[in-house]
Amino acid sequence: MSRLLLVRHGDTELNSAERYWGSTDIKLSATGIRQAERLRDRLASERIDAVYSSDLMRASVTAEIIASKHGLTVITCPELREINFGKLEGLKFDEISQLYPEVAKLWAERSPELRYPGGERRDDFDKRVTAFVERLRKHDPEETVLIVAHSGVLRTIICLLLGMELRRRWQLYLNLASLSIINTHPQGVVLSLLNDTSHCDRK
Repeated sequence: MSRLLLVRHGDTELNSAERYWGSTDIKLSATGIRQAERLRDRLASERIDAVYSSDLMRASVTAEIIASKHGLTVITCPELREINFGKLEGLKFDEISQLYPEVAKLWAERSPELRYPGGERRDDFDKRVTAFVERLRKHDPEETVLIVAHSGVLRTIICLLLGMELRRRWQLYLNLASLSIINTHPQGVVLSLLNDTSHCDRK
């Protein structure tokens, strides 16, 4: 495989920090664009050989801003979309608790039986993210690959590569516009950076 730079998209016009936006295609906010520009500047001196992104705007625009310093074309991948929350799209957790108490209970328990009403099955989500990880194995070991996606996708990728049970992804937190880094070696995979947002504080 290769060295992986994992970036969560920037802030959006519809407040991604508080509401569950999965497959809904929403734009970056002005803050989100500034966050992407900070990431661009931070990664400007990095060697990047390929850029993959979710095909949703909040991720693809973040990726395009970062890739602009490297002259690379962003490869958009539907398999990197966030999970489809169905009828829960755009809701806060307290709203979900009121409208769908049984769903909220299973969600809080991290139950494998959780099914988002009108949305995607967790198993189907896991399968498509796993298929993307297999695609990464085609890259040469010396390459650096940038992946811009969503919290659920990136946490799943981290678990898959580290050999962690997927139920452990709930124990990882990734801020908007965060950078995480995974280095792969013949002896195994090393998570060398997790959820770093120090670039967002730079002026």
